[in-house]
Amino acid sequence: MHTDKYQHHDYYLMDELLTDEHKLIRETVRSWVKKELSPIIEDYAQRAEFPKQLVNGLADIGAFGPYIPTDYGGQGLDQISYGIIMQELERGDSGIRSTASVQSSLVMYPIYTFGSEEQRQKYLPKLATGEWIGSFGLTEPSHGSDPGSMVTHIKDMGDYVLLNGAKMWISNAPFCNLAVVWAKDENGVIRGMVVERGMEGFSTPETHNKWSLRASATGELVFDNVKVPKENLFPDIRGLKGPLSCLNSARYGIAWGAIGAALDCYDTALRYAKERIQFNKPLASFQLQQKKLAEMITEITKAQLLTWRLGVLKNENRATPAQISMAKRNNVAMALHIAREARQILGAMGITGEYSIMRHSMNLESVVTYEGTHDIHLLITGMDITGISAFQ
Repeated sequence: MHTDKYQHHDYYLMDELLTDEHKLIRETVRSWVKKELSPIIEDYAQRAEFPKQLVNGLADIGAFGPYIPTDYGGQGLDQISYGIIMQELERGDSGIRSTASVQSSLVMYPIYTFGSEEQRQKYLPKLATGEWIGSFGLTEPSHGSDPGSMVTHIKDMGDYVLLNGAKMWISNAPFCNLAVVWAKDENGVIRGMVVERGMEGFSTPETHNKWSLRASATGELVFDNVKVPKENLFPDIRGLKGPLSCLNSARYGIAWGAIGAALDCYDTALRYAKERIQFNKPLASFQLQQKKLAEMITEITKAQLLTWRLGVLKNENRATPAQISMAKRNNVAMALHIAREARQILGAMGITGEYSIMRHSMNLESVVTYEGTHDIHLLITGMDITGISAFQ
């Protein structure tokens, strides 16, 4: 069984920018990761199986909807707290962070923000405790970066709408109790709704043979003449603004989460370089290895500063979608690079399940693509600074 030896790395004394509550939350989640997640995650990743027994623990540490008000079962925490939770979870595994991120930003957030009071009361408490797990249906088999071209649609049938279509690459889908789904109405307007498991015609086939996020359950959402009661539709939100605001919240969490994966790779490589003896001295004494390690902690520190400032802006409701895109793109690319460099320091040992680096590297290949690809986020920044869209 794997022993988690991770130690905290804070080169620029970032802890001085955090409150005591932030640090307590971090320690709570980190302790849970070390005790419950790290010892088992390699085995579950090798078997390509999601460790469902962790769901209750994720709820207990406040990983589901931490910024949702306590009236609806959330923790009522700030956005930096949410980021810290995502960082500590992704240090353990990107797939486990994905489970919490989807539940919080893509399911609970839209229900709280766009749902009716009846919808909030009905769904949020169960989602907060992990009794129910949700998924988010936006991406389609033929429409990823261009969600506005979705073909999933609804037809007004009086007391209900008839939902047809399919969504793909959906985290939590195989075992979700409900899905927040986006579809076009008869006028081509995008609407959001809650689809519950058990509705006739709703199925969630699992996606197999993944090389990435192997400990996360991924699947499809298939709708074959599903009768969705009109009270399950979000009452007021129309267009892409709804799903994109959810993605902004998820991307913000990913920006923090990627730092966790990078920190774990750096920590592993640093410890290995100090302990591994070659040519009668530790690897850490060689210039090229010091170069790798020094560049790693430099890039991590830059990402920490970027993301902390973004968290402050998010708390003040001043963070723009373009700022969030910049942080997501930068931090995931940074983590991917660090995972590859760390693997080289470990040599052949870096490809084994004895260490977390290769698993992080494979996971990050998904993280760099989902919630907006690396290139799409670059174009979002480009559009923001030039005022010209490159998408059309």
